[in-house]
Amino acid sequence: MSTMRVAPRRALVIALRYLGDVLLATPVANTVKRLYPDCRVDMLVFSGSEAILEGNPDLDAVITTREGAGARERLAQMRALWRRYDLAVVTSPGTPPVLFGFAAARHRVGFALAERSSRRWKRALLSQWCIFEPGAPRIVHNDRLAHLLGASRAGAIVPPGAGTRPEQWQAMIGFDPRRERFAVVHPSPRWRYKRWTDAGWTMLVEHLQRRLPRVLVTGSPDQAERRYLDGLGLHGAGLLRLDGRLSLAQAADLLHLATLYVGPDTAMTHLAAACGTPTVALFGPTDPVIWGPVGNDDLRRPYERVAAAQRRTNVLLVQNPDLPCVPCQLEGCDRHRDSRSDCLDRLSPERVIDAAELLLAERP
Repeated sequence: MSTMRVAPRRALVIALRYLGDVLLATPVANTVKRLYPDCRVDMLVFSGSEAILEGNPDLDAVITTREGAGARERLAQMRALWRRYDLAVVTSPGTPPVLFGFAAARHRVGFALAERSSRRWKRALLSQWCIFEPGAPRIVHNDRLAHLLGASRAGAIVPPGAGTRPEQWQAMIGFDPRRERFAVVHPSPRWRYKRWTDAGWTMLVEHLQRRLPRVLVTGSPDQAERRYLDGLGLHGAGLLRLDGRLSLAQAADLLHLATLYVGPDTAMTHLAAACGTPTVALFGPTDPVIWGPVGNDDLRRPYERVAAAQRRTNVLLVQNPDLPCVPCQLEGCDRHRDSRSDCLDRLSPERVIDAAELLLAERP
């Protein structure tokens, strides 16, 4: 495998996955920028994922491609990117990312899956490659790419940032979050099979309303998600609905100030962990070994596959270990994204409230 002989002047990091995956790929861009401070670093992501990169100081530009684009559209984009970069870093082993990397740069660094004759052509398109293990933590994969680039380990997870000024908070949310204790609750993940129970969220929010002056409920502007939040019937003193009102960068600015965050396996939970917010993460079918959220102060101690509660610096990850199938790493009990998940349906509110209380006790 060939190695770079001169420092790159332009580099492209390719992360064609969802929001949380793109956030977890920011250490790769951070690594390139630390190794080559004068290098221009761009990132290629799916349309809609660029919001998680707002204000990222390591990036000069973000390029988007449409998820599900046809061959003709992809080919046109590859032609537009042809050899514009000295270095491309491909953060996943899929076919479109590897092809984009080959088109964009003279030197390509990326992943190869276990040896199979049908996949050898991808290795041929990469100047340097390392093995991608589907069951390994994403932070391990970042470190492997960093080693190929010449660093001992990958850089930091870089949350987005809007630079929200103190005077803007009053207009945006009606109070100054620097001066009040508050919790952020994010009930709705992107997929139904990662969702906790309505009764659980209601009991948790009512408990937090008794403990803190304010409880902020976040969510996306998606109408189905907003109808779900409407159906929870959350109300009462100090409750504020923020769904659809904040960008991801503004949400990150808010999370930096929050006393507590509680959410399911979704991008916002990874964002809270990266912001250093005391975070309760509710996991069901997803394997925390691979996808467990970590903060930048974490000692890189991997999660166990299943435990009632696991602590990693500012994150307390809660699972339901009573079912032998946890974590199944499947899309719920019915095997589709709109499925129920018994492990989450049977996760008691008391267990989540106890986890929240443990973190609150550390922030008097």
